[in-house]
Amino acid sequence: MALRGLAHSGPNSRGPSEEVVAAAEERRAPAVVPVGAVREDDEEDDGRGRGLLRWDGFSAWLHCVCVVGFDLELGQAVEVIYPQHSKLTDKEKTNICYLSFPDSNSGCLGDTQFCFRFRQSSGRRVSLHCLLDQFDKDLPVYLKKDPAYFYGYVYFRQVRDKTLKRGYFQKSLVLISKLPYIHFFHTVLKQIAPEYFEKSEPYLEAACNDVDQWPAPVPGKTLHLPIMGVVMKVRIPTCHDKPGTTQIVQLTQQANTHISVILPTVHEVDLFRCFCPVFLHSQMLWELVLLGEPLVVMAPSPSESSETVLALINCISPLKYVSDFRPYFTIHDSEFKEYTTRTQAPPSVILGVTNPFFAKTLQHWPHIIRIGDLKPAGEIPKQVKVKKLKNLKTLDSKPGVYTSYKPYLNRDEEIIKQLQKVLIVSSFKGVQQKRPSEAQSVILRRYFLELTQSFIIPLERYVASLMPLQKSISPWKSPPQLRQFLPEEFMKTLEKTGPQLTSRIKGDWIGLYRHFLKSPNFDGWFKTRRKEMTQKLEALHLEALCEEDLLLWTQKHTEVETVDLVLKLKNKLLQADREHLPVKPETMEKLRTHIDAIIFALPEDLQGILLKTGMT
Repeated sequence: MALRGLAHSGPNSRGPSEEVVAAAEERRAPAVVPVGAVREDDEEDDGRGRGLLRWDGFSAWLHCVCVVGFDLELGQAVEVIYPQHSKLTDKEKTNICYLSFPDSNSGCLGDTQFCFRFRQSSGRRVSLHCLLDQFDKDLPVYLKKDPAYFYGYVYFRQVRDKTLKRGYFQKSLVLISKLPYIHFFHTVLKQIAPEYFEKSEPYLEAACNDVDQWPAPVPGKTLHLPIMGVVMKVRIPTCHDKPGTTQIVQLTQQANTHISVILPTVHEVDLFRCFCPVFLHSQMLWELVLLGEPLVVMAPSPSESSETVLALINCISPLKYVSDFRPYFTIHDSEFKEYTTRTQAPPSVILGVTNPFFAKTLQHWPHIIRIGDLKPAGEIPKQVKVKKLKNLKTLDSKPGVYTSYKPYLNRDEEIIKQLQKVLIVSSFKGVQQKRPSEAQSVILRRYFLELTQSFIIPLERYVASLMPLQKSISPWKSPPQLRQFLPEEFMKTLEKTGPQLTSRIKGDWIGLYRHFLKSPNFDGWFKTRRKEMTQKLEALHLEALCEEDLLLWTQKHTEVETVDLVLKLKNKLLQADREHLPVKPETMEKLRTHIDAIIFALPEDLQGILLKTGMT
């Protein structure tokens, strides 16, 4: 009778046991297409099953490597895509072509490195390497992969060559990846690109084979990554690291003769070099980025535009900038019309541009940063001024921050004094030298970190109060819901527990919070926190179930209720595994033991069916 009641809930519906089985089967589906098998959405196999198996290591780091050259008849064109089985849509190839070369007005002679970001074509099949996504959960929120975007890391060479009709050799080596590890991939390109331009395709194939042998990019592990005779030592941060610190150990050269390059960071840019021309206004720019305001960086080259955009994104770390940002954006970009239209307000996005055309096209945008050539490390250029937008006519306009925005917070004069301070170098008595760029970047990064933390701590404290008390969690009821976020209730908490407890900066903090609560960055932050807290409630609910004498409970209830309990417990296990709930392994094992004990206390016919249902 119990089985009949469970199995028939409608003529075309599946019973609970079938749903659990289906969920389990879905989870156990193979991640890689077997050799010779054809997926329904594949046109043909053409041997790619073997290629995908071979290139698993490569795909954990890169989607593909492209070589973009200049053809007199076609213009920019993708000459090589490696590995050959890598898939790019025509739209993606077009974006890569135009984004891999500086605008003609940039005049970049020699070697130039920069970064771009472009939207992945809709309808693209999900990567077969989804198992690697488990590493994503251990990353800091600002380093998590965005499934909708690719990064392109470029090494562009332009040199005179009289043997070519155009008179110049122009070519870019481009790494396409989902990973936002800017400093790491730029370092990889420095190692392989110069030799590639001399040795061509066989060298590129050998470099890609090296990448395919790399260990997976596991957060928290120190990785040794060999590439063409050089060994790089890196550590990818985890969400458990203390913000603002680097965990990699700087070992002596004698103890590590095989290590050629040690990277203290995989993602950070030279913050001070980028903010140097505008550091008097760095706090105002921090506010604009925090609030998700539309922002354009007009620069003389893709290197300056991409570095500055990435520095702006980085300045609100550990908060994630959730809106779109384009370190280098051109008039050929597939989103050009979407982002330059005047029929609606400018979107929440940060664009880095170099083409003079944008000075006219984007002059209706509310905030524009015009920068000149970035100075060498350690030098402090003349500071730009805040100017009215109407004064921005062309890209030839003087450097400055063109905006009518009035900051909510008073400027922190102390940080400006620190950055301007000079150090006495002991090895040169009596000689004054400007503070090294690395040290200035550390000061500036710490300043932004403390500013962001002072701002976010009151929000964290209030959101934590929305969590139900643990004593309200009953094993026999669904987990309780989080209380609603009430803006006015939060504002009242600021009087006693606001940012004044941790920050010396004065100003209209209340106004800044009100503006922030309407921004995309708040939506993204709160969505993440709500998900984490909901998962914590689910985990606590599992622990509460484990502490109960479930076998005793079944003795007081019917077979139908007992079977229903088993199915629900198995669903809980599947959910904990699928959603990576913060549950201790011993709790999971204890729950499996409970399930087995309940099943073996049932009649044999039920045992056989329940043991086949789901995974225990």
